[in-house]
Amino acid sequence: IEIPKEGNKRVVIVGAGFAGVQLARKLARKDIQVLLLDRNNHHTFQPLLYQVATAALEPGSIAYPVRKIFNHYKNIFFRMGEVHKVIPVENKILFEDDEIYYDFLVIATGAKTNFFGNEGLTVNSMSMKNVVEAIDLRNMILQNFEESLTTNNPERQKALRTIVIAGAGPTGVELAGSLGELKTKVFKHDYPEIPQEDIKVILIEGGDRVLSAMHPKSSAKAKKYLEKLGVTLHFQTMVQDYRNDCIKLNKGPEISAHTLIWTAGVTGDPIEGLKKEWITRGNRILVDEINKVIGSENIFAIGDIACMISEKYPNGHPQMAQPAMQQGWRLGKNLIEMIRNGKPKPFVYKDKGSMATVGKNKAVAEIFGWKMGGFIAWLIWMFIHLMSLVGFRNRVIVLFDWIVHYFNLDRGIRLIIRPFDIHEARRKRKREMDKERKEQQQQ
Repeated sequence: IEIPKEGNKRVVIVGAGFAGVQLARKLARKDIQVLLLDRNNHHTFQPLLYQVATAALEPGSIAYPVRKIFNHYKNIFFRMGEVHKVIPVENKILFEDDEIYYDFLVIATGAKTNFFGNEGLTVNSMSMKNVVEAIDLRNMILQNFEESLTTNNPERQKALRTIVIAGAGPTGVELAGSLGELKTKVFKHDYPEIPQEDIKVILIEGGDRVLSAMHPKSSAKAKKYLEKLGVTLHFQTMVQDYRNDCIKLNKGPEISAHTLIWTAGVTGDPIEGLKKEWITRGNRILVDEINKVIGSENIFAIGDIACMISEKYPNGHPQMAQPAMQQGWRLGKNLIEMIRNGKPKPFVYKDKGSMATVGKNKAVAEIFGWKMGGFIAWLIWMFIHLMSLVGFRNRVIVLFDWIVHYFNLDRGIRLIIRPFDIHEARRKRKREMDKERKEQQQQ
């Protein structure tokens, strides 16, 4: 791998998500060589993926080239590819067909969708963790409604016009709200032949309320907003299996739906080669108060993959952008101190609050102890997300799209550019799952 050899310490960061990018920024222009690795060449603003999936934003509005973020920093290098294994005793990782040595290794690989080992869900449901999956979901939803107008099978029509979301956390709630708006404000004009009551958006939650991490009052407001948008809610209900467009629940009748979107859980995405004792519940990596992997000398983990257990957070910090970015910033300062033989400071998470939008003028927010809902919360949500986007161009484009959508109640990105073959996708997932099982059995 063509990286200039210098006398400076080398920090290798695996993952260009919120944590990895924030860390690299903190180390910019320092006497430290930074090598940032990721399987994609772009950083994705994941909180707005649901807007790509529901035709509100183009994928280019929420993704930004990693090289463009760091093209002014001579000490930061980026390489696109897959990290196959870490070998701690030799201070090296296996990257594509090469070996990369490090002085400090930082794992910021984030989390992936957790299907809890359920084959039906793994193979047949849709997830939404990256740009490609969001585009596939958008194409699939649009294809379903087009196909529903060309089939004469009533049961097939019903399944094609039904969208089910499992998991009523922030992602599930925001996605359900956006689909509710698509149903009530857009599809009624695009598909006048389809009666409104035939289009179903169903949100399934295992608990007794939406947004369980927020205050019950905020949950109640979000529930009210969703119901106004025509979303059907099922509480204390769990999906047990999904095959042949049939969703089997733990109670009540089965649901016929061609689209099941799984947002009910995530699991860490660690690198092969880490010791088993370093991995804890949820496939997360155990770290100490400075984000160093417990039991290692120079390996760190930040963001969703890291699990820092404390009295306040017995299961680790929330797997959200806020803790990830704060951990990246603090670790950057600590690495600089450690290289200078200084003393690192422990990470302390500053919870700035939580928020979720459910649709136009509809949001809930809990910021610095204040609880609010409606238009004010929606404006705050818009401002914070807009300012959190990487790149001035992306902010301008997103703001323009939001303004246009606000006044004309339309979404102009309803294009099926690359048809999505759900059957081929399911066959591919089945092959991957069988391969993974075989590898586990061999181990």
